[in-house]
Amino acid sequence: MRFIKLVVVILIMIVGAVFAVLNADPVGFNYYFGSRDLPLSLIVTIALGMGVVLGVLAGTGKVLALKREIHSLKRRSQMVSEEVNNLRALPLKEQ
Repeated sequence: MRFIKLVVVILIMIVGAVFAVLNADPVGFNYYFGSRDLPLSLIVTIALGMGVVLGVLAGTGKVLALKREIHSLKRRSQMVSEEVNNLRALPLKEQ
């Protein structure tokens, strides 16, 4: 599994390097405070990075809520297990 992961990472790096070499021409980048000429590959890389950051921020709330739910369910499971053990320890009454 590690070998496959390593091969995939190397292939992605090679594709990224080829993309950067083929798209090294400067492109006009206009933003609120001015404009600059930047390589197209840099602009695409920045856009992808911003997308990753926004995706992580969007998913963080859900992950934290799920972790909180896991914690409360573990606590509840422990309480139920203790209750079952206490009930098993009670002596049986004869009628």
